[in-house]
Amino acid sequence: MNQIDFKKLIPYVTAIVLFLLVTFLYFNPLFSGKRINQSDIVAYKGMSKEIADFRNKTGDEALWTNSMFGGMPAYQISIRHSENLLEYIHETLQFGMPRPAGTVMLYFLGFFLLLLILGVNPWLSIIGAIAFGFSSYFMIIFEPGHNTKAIAIAYMAPVLAGIILTFKGRILWGTLLTAIFLGLEIKANHLQMTYYLLLIVIIYGIFELIHAYKQTKLLDFSKKIGILLIAVVFAVLANITSLWTTYEYSKETIRGKSELRLDQNNQTSGLDKDYATQWSYGVAETFSLMIPNIKGGSSGYLANETKALENVDREVRDYVKQQSRYWGDQPFINGPVYVGAIIIFFFILGMFILKGRFKWMLFTATILSITLAWGKNFMPLTELFLDYFPLYNKFRAVSMMLVVAEFCIPIVAILTINEIIKKPEIIKENLKYFWIASGATAGLSILFYLLPTTFFSFFSQLEIAALDQYKNDPNYNQIQLIFAGMETARLSIFKADVMRSIAFIVLGIITTWFFATKKLKVVYFMLIIGALIAADLISVSYRYLNNDDYVRKARMEKPIQLSTADRQILQDQSLDYRVLNLSGDSFQEAYTSYYHKSTGGYHGAKLRRYQELITHHMRNEMEQLIGVLSKPSTPEAVTGALRNLKTINMLNTKYLILDPSRMPLMNPYASGNAWFVKDIVWVEDANEEIQILSQYDLTTSVVIDKRFKDQFMSTRPASDSLASIQLTTYEPNHLTYQSSSNAAQLAVFSEIYYKNGWNAYIDGEKVAHARANYVLRALEIPAGSHLIEFRFEPGSYFIGKKISFISSLFMILLLLGAIGLEVKKIVQK
Repeated sequence: MNQIDFKKLIPYVTAIVLFLLVTFLYFNPLFSGKRINQSDIVAYKGMSKEIADFRNKTGDEALWTNSMFGGMPAYQISIRHSENLLEYIHETLQFGMPRPAGTVMLYFLGFFLLLLILGVNPWLSIIGAIAFGFSSYFMIIFEPGHNTKAIAIAYMAPVLAGIILTFKGRILWGTLLTAIFLGLEIKANHLQMTYYLLLIVIIYGIFELIHAYKQTKLLDFSKKIGILLIAVVFAVLANITSLWTTYEYSKETIRGKSELRLDQNNQTSGLDKDYATQWSYGVAETFSLMIPNIKGGSSGYLANETKALENVDREVRDYVKQQSRYWGDQPFINGPVYVGAIIIFFFILGMFILKGRFKWMLFTATILSITLAWGKNFMPLTELFLDYFPLYNKFRAVSMMLVVAEFCIPIVAILTINEIIKKPEIIKENLKYFWIASGATAGLSILFYLLPTTFFSFFSQLEIAALDQYKNDPNYNQIQLIFAGMETARLSIFKADVMRSIAFIVLGIITTWFFATKKLKVVYFMLIIGALIAADLISVSYRYLNNDDYVRKARMEKPIQLSTADRQILQDQSLDYRVLNLSGDSFQEAYTSYYHKSTGGYHGAKLRRYQELITHHMRNEMEQLIGVLSKPSTPEAVTGALRNLKTINMLNTKYLILDPSRMPLMNPYASGNAWFVKDIVWVEDANEEIQILSQYDLTTSVVIDKRFKDQFMSTRPASDSLASIQLTTYEPNHLTYQSSSNAAQLAVFSEIYYKNGWNAYIDGEKVAHARANYVLRALEIPAGSHLIEFRFEPGSYFIGKKISFISSLFMILLLLGAIGLEVKKIVQK
């Protein structure tokens, strides 16, 4: 038996140790009891509080929460899929590190694996992994708390690695890695990132298909695709619980198709085009890939840029301080998409000197990524994808497409460095291309520095439009001075970063030239290039995620403190009522949901019908109420305004928060948990239903779509003044009521209708219920005393759990078996 050469393991062990060390140093405050103050996580704490409380109390998943938007499935808020055993692999790969340090380990390990499978030198693969992991956007997303997005990005590389390994003929390990990492990718539950990965894989597949056709190896290609499809099936089955429930749910959300026939030119089968393209990357802003502050870097006030303000006219300096340091096309950003100045140099060089089809696949994906990220700035392509590419219109913020470029560009760059290491003379053999790459990066940057206003505007489109509106203003000259001061400050920010990128690119060029001319040994070449790349990317990432972003752990565990209004409302011991917070944008905050069942909320996938109710009725009602309350008004005027909150009242909105620091306004016209109505108003479709809601007294009449007509024995409920119905027990997924009446009645419930899981029962017998008043539930109840129940029982969840457990268990057993075979081979040698 031969001895194992442990020296071969040194670079791999070193990689893990170095990744752990870099992660520990960068996220050091995490290991001293602090946490990143993530705004979206604070919102998540609010929206998931009821779900978490139910889980802690019962050990079960609620699957539904009434804490936001009157009620909605919990699938895209908080569900623990313990049945998916791939979670154990996910935890192992993070080495026990707290979030998001553990996610950065996934960045490093996944990209390291991909580069190794591509044949890159292991030591260089370490540099590549760090370059990928510290790409600015991948760090920036931790600050607001986009943790699931980050995890999905981290698993892109190992999924592609498994697919490439399969096409290289390593069928067992290629298929197994694809199945497991695709399973983890899907499990991250950020379908937008998974969709972008799918685009990369499709482009890779097209290039492989063309190659197979040219080589007359279509049969071999088909076999490998067939094997990979098996891997995909197991990855999907391991996550079938979340995928199935999400599939059902997505049809009913703002990402599904509306039944309303309004503004159809702006509609797709998913998100409206305006909404989908609201965050569109600017064409000129794309140079942020090489120069981070090409458009100011991030939103924030110029007041923080002391050096940039030095040359601003003192007369207008205080005004300039109040302006934004970001002048790009997006509403606001947390930071730029920056992949590294040196990385861009090697990417461009690689497009000339690398051989083979793989670079063209990566180049194609990169260009597609950039042009799609332009969104409304390149509508022909954007509309093509929104209208004709399946599922593309389900996702917002098209600027996120740049994730694909951030993924592909470092691969080409590292493959280029790897080629130079293997064959230093390749530079001299391609000297023309070396200088083209130098000119396209360092040369172009020098031009930007010397002639900035020739290439770029230093004002956003909104600012230019605002200045134009002020032309006839008597203070126009003063306003022009302010704009001139803004330009001066922004030019200073711009030039500083241009010079920074020039310095890094020139150092990279010099180092490469010294190595190519044999004035530098390979070890020193890798060390210097690695140090430059790391210094470049880490320093930019640190601008946007640093020690200032941390708070005490206890603050993040309970980030939302009780206000005066909260304390007063919580004294109400009623089982179920709703609260509407009018102190800000009611439909862009989840803080209220932490302590109450909110009529408002914050979520990117709210139910579409609820959003349409907001748009067509609730916002108008709120504006009218605020109009009355914002000026001296008589008690009668306030009472009248509350009475006119027809849709808000039907949602049982009992309390209105006008100012969290003051007492809330109690609404005596909240409809209650359930009530009997006297009349049914039948409508033809959703358009008629949404339009006539405000025309009726919704405490005595109910508006119902005629498609539910066969569920009712009578089209006019009998009159019974003594009839009653009340909520007796409350759980988010199980509501019980007691009804009493002398004749059959039609009850309306102030609960949100959702057909995929909510079942109604009368005395334990399952019965049909209808949608009423556009979003609520209605149920015909026979005469007498009855126990009414609503139970949330989605079959997609409970059946999916069993399938997920079996599939993930099979994959883990297969992994253990494959590892066992490898160990056996080593022992036998």
